[in-house]
Amino acid sequence: MATGATIHRVTLGVADIDRGYYGEHTLRVARHPSETDERMLVRILAFALHASPTLAFGGDLSSDDDGDLRDVADDGTLTHAICVGTPDPKWLRKAAGRANRVTCHAYGSGVPVWWRRSADDLARLPSLQVIAWPTETTRQLAGLAARTMALRVTVQESTVWIDDGRQTLEMQGTTLKTGTGC
Repeated sequence: MATGATIHRVTLGVADIDRGYYGEHTLRVARHPSETDERMLVRILAFALHASPTLAFGGDLSSDDDGDLRDVADDGTLTHAICVGTPDPKWLRKAAGRANRVTCHAYGSGVPVWWRRSADDLARLPSLQVIAWPTETTRQLAGLAARTMALRVTVQESTVWIDDGRQTLEMQGTTLKTGTGC
């Protein structure tokens, strides 16, 4: 019998000074058995960085159609598809054809190789933004994982601070590609 997803409850406070967005979110984050704490926390980081009243987590990890996060307008238009990791450029091209904006939060030791192989292909996608997160900081971020989390995320001048009440992590991603509308 296959093991099901583990549900994590997250109270997420966002103070994004750069975007002028301030909000409180109560999230239920399903962690697939094959997903690491690092990947799950990068998904939560991506949620905080793009938080809006209409942002939601995508379907399961095996779904080719859903991003890790998606923002859908009232008329059903996919306004923003967000993924984490180093996805196949084919998936990013497909997402760019369906969504007004696409953001990829790349992390892990394989990012430099993935980017060298994908950069030319992805340069043709004007709506795509790619942000790379340092492996050291995403591994520290994974240390915040718990079944119940209360996280405060502050963003100012492209620097991110994540506080869980015990420690504060400072993170700064590197923009590999800037997309239109991003």
